[in-house]
Parts: sequence; C-alpha cells; structure tokens
Amino acid sequence: MTIKKVMVIGAGQMGSGIAQVNAQAGFDVLLYDANQEAIEKGLQHIEKLLIRAVDKERITEDEKTATLKRLQPAKSLKDAESCDLVIEAIVENMDVKTKVFRELDEITPEHTILATNTSSLPITEIAAATKRPEKVIGMHFMNPVPVMKLVEVIRGIQTSDETYETIAKMSEALGKTSVEVADFPGFAANRILMPMINEAIYAVYEGVATPEDIDTVMKLGMNHPMGPLTLADFIGLDTCLYIMEVLYEGFGDSKYRPCPLLRKYVKAGWLGKKSGRGFYVYD
Repeated sequence: MTIKKVMVIGAGQMGSGIAQVNAQAGFDVLLYDANQEAIEKGLQHIEKLLIRAVDKERITEDEKTATLKRLQPAKSLKDAESCDLVIEAIVENMDVKTKVFRELDEITPEHTILATNTSSLPITEIAAATKRPEKVIGMHFMNPVPVMKLVEVIRGIQTSDETYETIAKMSEALGKTSVEVADFPGFAANRILMPMINEAIYAVYEGVATPEDIDTVMKLGMNHPMGPLTLADFIGLDTCLYIMEVLYEGFGDSKYRPCPLLRKYVKAGWLGKKSGRGFYVYD
C-alpha cells in the first residue's frame, strides 16, 4: 500500500510535530483539531520551527516553502475521507479515543490505516472499536517529534503484517528508526522509563537525596543526557502519573505503584515545566 495523504488529529505539541515531519517527508498533510484556534496555533508553531531551521541552515528556504504548501488545516473530521493514513494524537483517554476511531471507521475508505500516538493505552482495545482492526496500529512518536528519531510501532493482536510493514516503511521515510513492539501496558519505552522516574521520585520522598543530586547522579554516573526528575518535569507530572497508573492497573504488580509524592504534586497543580513548577521552579 502507498501512502500519499495523511491526516493528523490533535494540533498540540505532539500533533503539530507529527504533522511537520510528515509534510517535510513529502506527504500531503491535513491537521485537524476540535478547537479551530488550536489548528491555527499549531500551524504557526510549525512555521516558526521551519524558519528557525532555515536560519540554522538545516533546511533551505525552498524546502520550508514546499513543506508549508503540503500542510493544510482540516475543517472537520470528515476531511479524513480523502486520506490514506490517519494519525490520532489527542488526549490519553480511552473513551475519547475509541469514539474518534469509531467515527473514522465510518468516514475513511476501506484501505485507510488508522494509527494512534498513544503512549500507553492498549492498541487492541482501540482497534476493537472499529470494523477494520487489522488496519489499526500504534505509532508512538517521541517528544519533540522533529528532533527525536524513534517511533515505537505497536501491533495490536489484530494488526495485519501488511499494516505493520506499511507503517514501518513509512517511519523510515519520515527519517525515523522504528522498533516493533507488542501490545503490553506502557509498550517498551514507558515500561522502562516511567518506573525509573517513579523510583527517582521515591528517592526524594524518602529523603535519600535532593532532586538536584539525584539528577546529577544519573547524568554524571550513568551518562544520561538529562536527569529523571528534570525529564519528569518536561514530560508533565500528570502524564507520568497517568502512565504509572496504566502500568499498575495493567500488570497488577506493586512495583508499578505510583509514588505518593507524585500524586501529591499533581493534586497541587505542580505539573512540571508547563505549570511553572514541578520538582523545579520555572520562569
């Protein structure tokens, strides 16, 4: 199957990044969000990043212009009827996602692949909401999408080999390295990363060391480019808590129990960089 036209649903940081890399790779892209203002902001953000890339001589002015021409706002979800692939990048909520996938199943042609950028929710369950579960797959991009090279390609129990191979090949066209992952809670990336972050939070909670010192240990002792608590603030502590809850519920293993300090920070509205305060304070 050949993919020519892509719709990205969700114009936030992840969605706009996914739209950008698809357009830069030569695909025609529709960007949709239930909030029209979010679409405008998303497109403006993409243009800003492309201008910066030109200034840094990473791309040419002609490449920037061509990329922006391939990017168009979608007026409604029904515009997906002209697309070969739809990538959903909306809120991490199963009810919301399955509702969107049911609608897409009715709107899009039979050949269209439906992908989700979920970081933890089961692909198999999302696929079951459609009449084409063999064409539903996970494409978990890393943040920030234009910079990070990895895509987890997650197969639900129903996902066909053809669908997987098409998406793996497309990921290469986007300049990404794809890894094949089975449909387990947290997949591979978050199943490994989030318990490490959660354990770092426990170390703060139990008074083992300060956030600064814990991050220093992991940077200088383990050669990590960023400490786990700085990374947690960057990801969003609410997102970290949500993924830990998915892992805890999915495996029923106490090693995935979210740290009480993480819950407390989220209840206080200390969500990390996006709220101005998490384990660190941001201007």
